[in-house]
Amino acid sequence: MTVQDITTASHHPKELRRVFGAFPSGVTAVAALVDGVPVGLAASSFTSVSLSPALVSVCADVSSTTWPVLRTRPRLGISVLGAHQEQACRQLSSKNGERFATLDYRASADGAVFVEGASAWLECEIDSVLPAGDHDIVVFRVHDLDADPTVPPLVFHASKFQRLAA
Repeated sequence: MTVQDITTASHHPKELRRVFGAFPSGVTAVAALVDGVPVGLAASSFTSVSLSPALVSVCADVSSTTWPVLRTRPRLGISVLGAHQEQACRQLSSKNGERFATLDYRASADGAVFVEGASAWLECEIDSVLPAGDHDIVVFRVHDLDADPTVPPLVFHASKFQRLAA
């Protein structure tokens, strides 16, 4: 197969997920208060972008019904979920029910929501949004952040949740 064949080939989503899943990623919650109620989603596409200015990014599915609501908020919280928060991730990924029903969370004065017990958190505002296929690449400007080095992160790899080995 030539490079030309690879770049023009159309791949089945199941095959793409299998290959993309070879790269482990952390799992985050992106959330904010909307009319006093926490609203959020799970995203495994979080990455650092820049140190100066402090920028991070997440990819949001354009078919999501939650993303259009979150993108209107002035501040959003990004929580890097801990290894013990697999169930929280499943709740935040759910299409039904109240995603924060059993989750402990806190909100900033500006309405960013953070999942308690996460290994890190960042308070952000949207800097830019780049449409990219079936997702938006969202670049966030970081306003505040902290991490708890005693909480190992939840990792998504090969289509399942994993934990880092010590």
